[in-house]
Amino acid sequence: MSSLSSTIAAIERVIIGKGPQVRLCLACLIARGHLLIEDVPGVGKTTLAQTLARVLGLEWSRLQFTSDMLPADIVGVSIFDRSTNKFQFRRGPVFTQLLLADEINRASPKAQSALLEAMEERQVSVDGTTYALPDPFFVVATQNPHEQIGTYGLPESQLDRFLMRVSLGYPDPAAERRVLLQGERRELLQDTARVLGPTEVIALQREARAIHVSSALLDYLQALVARTRAQLPLGLSPRAAQGLLRAAQAWALISGDASVLPEHIQTVFPAVAAHRLVGLEGEATERGSEIADELIRAVPVRI
Repeated sequence: MSSLSSTIAAIERVIIGKGPQVRLCLACLIARGHLLIEDVPGVGKTTLAQTLARVLGLEWSRLQFTSDMLPADIVGVSIFDRSTNKFQFRRGPVFTQLLLADEINRASPKAQSALLEAMEERQVSVDGTTYALPDPFFVVATQNPHEQIGTYGLPESQLDRFLMRVSLGYPDPAAERRVLLQGERRELLQDTARVLGPTEVIALQREARAIHVSSALLDYLQALVARTRAQLPLGLSPRAAQGLLRAAQAWALISGDASVLPEHIQTVFPAVAAHRLVGLEGEATERGSEIADELIRAVPVRI
């Protein structure tokens, strides 16, 4: 069994009945993106992030976002050391390989914005000094539905930093029966062994970037992106287009294909595009996934 197959199998022993979502999450990491998991409480969002960290052998930290959180709680703070008469920077939780940003939309926009530089530049700047973040660096953020009390909607600039948004949803009856019989998923997590390590993850990221992409395939990708801009007030950005290509390459790698195919783009497109599509009211449309599917049907494949 290949390392990727072993990794997926290990994750699915804990996250039961969610094979497509597990593969999308893994593709997001291999594409060097960041992941947003949106769903109701109790369906396994946090457990999925912890399972990814354990199976992939990544150093990780969990940060519970709250309404009174400050940016310094995320990136760190400079503290005056009387013994040296100098300020010493104490690193915050963001200095890790996998950051679990739990319930990110319960924090204020000011606190949310502290992650913008980290997610895009993979570094943070404090008091005029720039600090590099570890490699790999992967943010897995969870958020509750916007209609729940005490949540702040993520702005478009923040949403665009997330390569994918995935929803786990409720398990089907067969998967739920397995969950009930196997006991607490956190107990299963404790028995889950490491399959990869940071070096292997970085190697997979490089391997994915080397997956062949034909000119005709790029034409199809650009046609999809152009259709979002023509159909909606705010379509996919160039950053999103780059992310879509990387995600398709990662999906090809997971699928064992030597080059990107149209079906790879079609598979990852809803997860990459849905949370970025902005409707007529100037807000992220709740019908993002449906619109993404409509766009796939509307743009012909000419390869």
